[in-house]
Amino acid sequence: MPNTTPPRALAVHAAGTWPEAEQRDTVHVDFDDRYRRRKMYLTERGGSFLLDLAEATVMRDGDGLELEHGGFIRVKAAAEDLVEVTAPTPALLLRLAWHLGNRHLPTQLAGDSILIRHDHVIIRMLEGLGATLRKVRAPFNPEGGAYGEHNRLPAHPHGHGHAHDHDHDHDHEHGPDCHHHGH
Repeated sequence: MPNTTPPRALAVHAAGTWPEAEQRDTVHVDFDDRYRRRKMYLTERGGSFLLDLAEATVMRDGDGLELEHGGFIRVKAAAEDLVEVTAPTPALLLRLAWHLGNRHLPTQLAGDSILIRHDHVIIRMLEGLGATLRKVRAPFNPEGGAYGEHNRLPAHPHGHGHAHDHDHDHDHEHGPDCHHHGH
């Protein structure tokens, strides 16, 4: 009887640091499922594997998952329903980015636009500030955040990564418009 146990992926290697010639398959994963420790995934070619890491780790587009008995699975960020935020001036786009960052919202900076997930409260805020919004379907690769481990952690996968009892010389109020996603 052949062994039908799926292979295990035991390590995540950043894009550009793993031998792509050893790629065995590809896995398409949305943002929420790219921060895991242990999970079964289906691959592009119809196979499966078990991600089995020592601790929860962010997988980014282009990363390689090292298989226990050799080879790699390429991580591809799956297309998701997003909102593209643009502005008529670079100064306004910068201001919009500041407001999103102040709310700790997972945000992808895309040159002359910003990509976010849909959130009706945030959408109203952005419209009120003068943003132009458009629904798009694209891979979501938000910035890792200043508190992430070597910029590899998502903005807030399951917690803040920093305490909110800090004494900084800036306003850090969390009012009714603040939504910490991933909680």
